[in-house]
Amino acid sequence: MQRHLISAADLTRDDAVLILDTAEEMARVADRPIKKLPTLRGRTICNLFFEDSTRTRISFEAAEKRLSADVINFAAKGSSVSKGESLKDTAQTLEAMGVDAVVIRHSASGAPYRLANSGWIDAPVINAGDGTHQHPTQALLDAFTMRRRLIGPDAGLGQDLGGKRITLVGDVLHSRVARSNVDLLHTLGADVTLVAPPTLLPVGVETWPCEVSYDLDSTLPKSDAVMMLRVQRERMNAAFFPTEREYSRRYGLDGDRMARMPEHAIVMHPGPMVRGMEITAEVADSARCTVVEQVANGVSIRMAVLYLLLGGNEPATTQPGTSHSATSPLRTEEK
Repeated sequence: MQRHLISAADLTRDDAVLILDTAEEMARVADRPIKKLPTLRGRTICNLFFEDSTRTRISFEAAEKRLSADVINFAAKGSSVSKGESLKDTAQTLEAMGVDAVVIRHSASGAPYRLANSGWIDAPVINAGDGTHQHPTQALLDAFTMRRRLIGPDAGLGQDLGGKRITLVGDVLHSRVARSNVDLLHTLGADVTLVAPPTLLPVGVETWPCEVSYDLDSTLPKSDAVMMLRVQRERMNAAFFPTEREYSRRYGLDGDRMARMPEHAIVMHPGPMVRGMEITAEVADSARCTVVEQVANGVSIRMAVLYLLLGGNEPATTQPGTSHSATSPLRTEEK
């Protein structure tokens, strides 16, 4: 593992599988009466959020507290940032306070990279989403969900997603989730297809390690997982499609379209969902939809990332029927 987690493209296949395997063990904590490990006791982690968030912020905070870390939550609104304080000054303030890791979400693409490589702060930096660039822990929790559903929790240990066919549908242009998933899924051996109107595909997408299609109906029957992406109107400054109804007709997932998918195939969404736009209520509430699982798995993945960056760099997994290894975070007593 590298010192920072800035981009899904930075992860090797072994790095990614190590995180997924560690997350499997972290997931067992959720089944305990006391959902807490002493692994990061005495460590201080700052959640530095310059952009609004619900799922990601709460997920990181839950992961940090389950690992017994001390948590500082920083929101740009109501802070000195609203008075004009720079990222550098904010980072140096955190450095003076002695934080051990920084989780940062920022509207500017590249902000986490700048923070990690600036010398302003001597702590691991985890990217919780930057502009339209990257969201690596979201890609990891998506891959974790796919591996659990398509292979199985125990059978999946040590395995990647080789040969699995994953389809991402919708607003790829503005989606850091799409970019991160394409990078990570390619690293894990999956075959990825992007489906979107031409206006919602970025320049240079032909160089990405994936295929591109404009026809959702022809792609669904050969997909193991279909991820619907939200149309990000807050990042749009022009008309990218005629009407919402037209977009939904061509690129929305409803019950009829879901029926064309293989029986084992799953439907995913990074959230928040816009029901009736990219996904219907029938699909969102079906047993095939993994949205709630993705939220739960996000805590396990973020626990794994924090453990590996701050706690140890050895596998935290065990094979069925064997005792926990000496490096396992679950070997410690519940307290």
